[in-house]
Parts: sequence; structure tokens; C-alpha cells
Amino acid sequence: MERFGKMDKILGKRQKAEKIMSVVYFSLGSNLGDRAQHLNDAKSVIRRNIGEIISESSIHETEAVGFEGNSFYNQVIKVETALLPESLLQEVQEVEKKMGRTQKTIIKNGAPVYLNRIIDIDILLYGDLHINTEHLTIPHPRMHERDFVIKPLNELFM
Repeated sequence: MERFGKMDKILGKRQKAEKIMSVVYFSLGSNLGDRAQHLNDAKSVIRRNIGEIISESSIHETEAVGFEGNSFYNQVIKVETALLPESLLQEVQEVEKKMGRTQKTIIKNGAPVYLNRIIDIDILLYGDLHINTEHLTIPHPRMHERDFVIKPLNELFM
């Protein structure tokens, strides 16, 4: 897609020349159906389409944050990938879509309202890059506010 082309072109020249693999941290969450199976399914697709899972946190069960909904199973995984940031975002969105993910939020009375979801995959960190585009912000802008991200992420840094 054209909206992602500029950043991939800039980073792509370096990555192709040096054959760089990047380490990316993802937050996975599910609060519908067989939550553990949805996390496993997401990891299988990530292994196939994105890269090798180097490590993974334990699964944390947490209450829904920002809306009334089922409790979530949350996990953070560390992945080595050759995908560039915007291509990675496209692939993550495709994984969510293939797994049956619909919209993340709806607008109600002019304000966003979160919804239950089969799978939610967020890019937390991509190497040491800082990216702030219309479609992608890395590091994830709210990860430090979310215990369901910070606790499992800390497991991977200890």
C-alpha cells in the first residue's frame, strides 16, 4: 500500500544491504471464545508470516480496560523479523483480519468505545526505532499505562 511506502523505502535500503533482522515485541490479547487457543493461533500465523518467536511471556488474565467486557488473556512475544515497520503493521492487521477480528472501537456519543475481540495484536517495540506516522507509532504510545502489557513485557527482559 502506498501509505506505508516512504518509511519502508528509507529503511529497506539499509536492511537489504545489511540483511538485518530486527527484534520486535508484540502484545497479544483475546477476550472472546477459547482465548488461549486464539493466542496460539496468532502465534502460529506470526511464525509463518512474520518471523521466529524467540521468547514469550506467560499468559496473564486481566480485566477489560476502557470498556465493560470479558476478561482478557494477554501475552507478550519477542520475534525476529525481516519485515520493515509498515510492512509489519500490514501483516499484523492481516493476521487479525484472518482470525476474524472486526473493528477495535466504535464511536458512541462522539467518543471511542472499545469492543470485545477474538484477537488484538499490538506492535510494542521494533528494535530501537522511534516511529510516529499517521498509521504507526513505535514504541506503542500507551504501553507504559497498561499493566497487561508491562508485566508480561518485563518477564522477557528479566
